[in-house]
Amino acid sequence: MKAFILAAGVSRRLYPETYNTPKCLLDVGGKPIINYQLEALENIGIQDVTMIIGYHREMLVNHVTKQFPKLNFDFIVNNHYFETNTAYSVYLGRKKLVTDDHILMNADVIYPPELITRINDSLHETVLAVDIKKCGREEVKVIEGSNFKIKAIGKELIEEQCLGEFLGVAKFSLEFNHLFSESLSKLINAGAKSDYFEAGIESLLSKTDVFYSDVSDLPCLEIDFIEDLNEARKLF
Repeated sequence: MKAFILAAGVSRRLYPETYNTPKCLLDVGGKPIINYQLEALENIGIQDVTMIIGYHREMLVNHVTKQFPKLNFDFIVNNHYFETNTAYSVYLGRKKLVTDDHILMNADVIYPPELITRINDSLHETVLAVDIKKCGREEVKVIEGSNFKIKAIGKELIEEQCLGEFLGVAKFSLEFNHLFSESLSKLINAGAKSDYFEAGIESLLSKTDVFYSDVSDLPCLEIDFIEDLNEARKLF
């Protein structure tokens, strides 16, 4: 098992907090957001981490290599971080994804180590961390099928039909990663560089099983706005 972290974005919605700092280095509870994630990975014995970087990348590289010297980082630069989104970032690292099972995560999600442990220990080979709750338009939402399967994922789903929010943390099997890589390649080649990576999952749901794990009992938060950052600082 390896890790794949998306940390290239500019986070304009968090200005001025992110003028001079990548979002994942913002302080929450006395340490940067990325530290929570990397500590959780170390906690379950993951050592190999692919990180897609872009905005203020030198600052991020210096931080994680100094703070986590036992981890083996492979940095891949998304030079188009201003005009692309997470689908393109994952696409850039697709050759890494197809080498092993992976824990994939957005770098702007904060959670306790138990979330990673729960996802990693799940009996399902491909599983998404889902916060079961009422969602608004902004969240990436999922619709539940039978037996903990996901039958739809995306931001544009009808809110009343949704189970909850996909938190941007998932365990992907090697088999799924091959399908995911092909799906993303088709998206990017079709010009969808501004899509979220969940679009690459959506097109696979009719072909392979993707499950969810309920993590709504844990303090978890994806940080997109100043209000999210303030709430995270209260939680942690």
